[in-house]
Amino acid sequence: MINKTEKIFKTRTLLTLFNNAFRNMLIICCVFISMLAFSQKLKQIELKQANSLEYDKSLGENVKRLIGNVVFEHEKVLLYCDSAYLYASDSLDAFANVHIQQGDSLNLYADALKYNAILKTAELKKNIRLIEKEMILTTELLNYDMNISVANYVNGGKIVNKENTLTSKIGIYYSANKDFFFKKDVVLHNPKYLIKCDTLKYSTNSKIAYFLGPTTISSDANFIYSENGWYNTKKDISQFGQKAYLLNKDQQLKGDTLYYDRKKGLGRAYGNVEIIDTTQHLTITGDYAEYLEKTQNSFIKGNTLLRQVYNNDTLFLHADLFRSMLEDTIKQDSLQQQNRILLAYNRVKFFKSDLQGKCDSLAFTYRDSTMRLFINPVLWSGNNQLTAEKMELSIKDGAINGVELINTSFIISEEDSLNYNQIQGKKMTGYFTENELYKIDVLGNGQSIYYAKDGTQSIGVNKVVCSDMRIFIAKNQFQKVSFITKPEAVFYPIGELSPQELRLKNFKWRVLEQPHSVKDIFIW
Repeated sequence: MINKTEKIFKTRTLLTLFNNAFRNMLIICCVFISMLAFSQKLKQIELKQANSLEYDKSLGENVKRLIGNVVFEHEKVLLYCDSAYLYASDSLDAFANVHIQQGDSLNLYADALKYNAILKTAELKKNIRLIEKEMILTTELLNYDMNISVANYVNGGKIVNKENTLTSKIGIYYSANKDFFFKKDVVLHNPKYLIKCDTLKYSTNSKIAYFLGPTTISSDANFIYSENGWYNTKKDISQFGQKAYLLNKDQQLKGDTLYYDRKKGLGRAYGNVEIIDTTQHLTITGDYAEYLEKTQNSFIKGNTLLRQVYNNDTLFLHADLFRSMLEDTIKQDSLQQQNRILLAYNRVKFFKSDLQGKCDSLAFTYRDSTMRLFINPVLWSGNNQLTAEKMELSIKDGAINGVELINTSFIISEEDSLNYNQIQGKKMTGYFTENELYKIDVLGNGQSIYYAKDGTQSIGVNKVVCSDMRIFIAKNQFQKVSFITKPEAVFYPIGELSPQELRLKNFKWRVLEQPHSVKDIFIW
């Protein structure tokens, strides 16, 4: 029984040892086959030419020293130099007039080179030039991986092509797809502009530069800032995002996204758009804007809001669309002058603490600082409501200076909730001091209804017809009326006239349309 058990145990032990041995043999064969395949795949560096050859045992076994017109070849890559050390046909050091030629288009020059045939990597030092077609890269230290055709530098480099010169601290060149990646102190010089950024990717095929991080583009026409975007240097078109803005002589354009066509001089802004006019202390916001450099015309639309600072107060104005444009050049005192006009179209409404208004459209001329209101305009100044077919509001030193009411002019001042002082005429001129209306001149077809007072108590009503008259106002109340031509005046005691008789023709009290805050100007 014991003999039988021992035989079984010995048999099993022999089988296990045989299996282990067979498995080890397979592993050894696989490794051997892999090494054989690798050695067959790896091509050694081939010495093509040299004026002299020496062996230098101090550097190791099988080290060859080559001097004069040295030429190597490795996997269709040619290497030229004045002298070299060749180590066992798998690596070398080259010195003086080093030249690597890969294919028909790529050439590398340097003072020194370390080349590893196994890894297919090259480390070049001093006076390096990488030339590929019209592009030249220069640096002092360059690593080149021939497996993936990638070159990189980390100690500063410069790239020059037809029109562009680019410098950076770090650079990577992908030769296969002709792409560059630059990092730190990136500067791109072009005759038309100068780009400075932290990170830039550039494709020599598409001629497009991609930005990441703070970027500035300067030119004679404008200045652009962005923190991401792209620039097509061939077509001169670009798009920018993240804190992007475009700045010219007098205006600044902001938006979530900016598009710029340099050849056409066309700028577009999308989302949270802001146009700032530094000369007029004026800002317009909206959803979309366009700007044309050649004509200096621009427009902005979508949830628009204009803000203009007047001393310690601010005017807020809303319209469906704003357009800024230049009139034709005019001659004045032998000098060429251009007049900029700001137009506001459709459903115009504005609010200022001491002045509010509403009209269908509006024009502001910069040269004479005049605001013109068209189509059913109305102004509110204190307790006074001013209406006419057309209005002209003049501004001086940041304050309201005067107003012209043209055709069907009408001024209403609320005496109380039922009674109103009224003036009507063909044309009226209102005068302001410290942004308050204090005097009105009526020219042509003048009519008025105003309440006479004894202290604060109304004692009667004056109805006057007079071609021309002058009204004085204090604390937003009628104080005195002067009749310039022969008046027809009648005084009526309180209560004698009917409500209809206490209204001039064309009377319309529009207080429900008056904005009392900034949010009201968006309600039509």
